[in-house]
Amino acid sequence: MRLLLRNEIGKFSLTDEFTGDDVNLPPYAILPHTWGPENEEVTFEDLVNGTGKKKNGYQKILFCGEQASKDGLKYFWIDTCCTI
Repeated sequence: MRLLLRNEIGKFSLTDEFTGDDVNLPPYAILPHTWGPENEEVTFEDLVNGTGKKKNGYQKILFCGEQASKDGLKYFWIDTCCTI
């Protein structure tokens, strides 16, 4: 599992992969489900390559990061881009 990490200025980055038995897994928000056409969802490859910012699904990532921060969480997970 990979998580997204939101920093103090509202930007986010992909974390290293956590294993299923990792006791150091931090608390995180979850935003599952796709919201639009598959070609508009940001994928793992988009995050790695920096190519997803123009997709409609990018706004979902920004929203989830902002809400996680409001809820006191630094980390968040979104099904379309955090699994490989």
